[in-house]
Amino acid sequence: MGIWEAITDLVEAATPWSTAEAEAPAEDQPQEESEDSQEEEEEEEEEEEEDEEEIEDPKEKFEEECKNSKQCAPAKHHFDECVERVTNASDEGEAKEDCVEEFFHLAHCASQCAAPKLWSVLK
Repeated sequence: MGIWEAITDLVEAATPWSTAEAEAPAEDQPQEESEDSQEEEEEEEEEEEEDEEEIEDPKEKFEEECKNSKQCAPAKHHFDECVERVTNASDEGEAKEDCVEEFFHLAHCASQCAAPKLWSVLK
């Protein structure tokens, strides 16, 4: 194999559009057969959808329980107060604060509380 053949092989490999090959035309099938096959495909798709169960994330359930627990009560109290304060201020058109910091404190508390419970379920 010479150098020219190697270069030609590389060019052919890098340019897939250099050679176009058409597929053979599909054979005409009677209408009845194609309608039957479409109905069968639709039935199979419906069965597959029914078989797939939606998996629930246990983390969300545990975090929601923890947000309402005694452990996270102070963080939830601060967050609820902030939301009420900001809502009242926005009704009056004077909203100058948000509750991002309080939200993250509550989320952190819920994550810390839910972590041990989550690991026991996942093992």
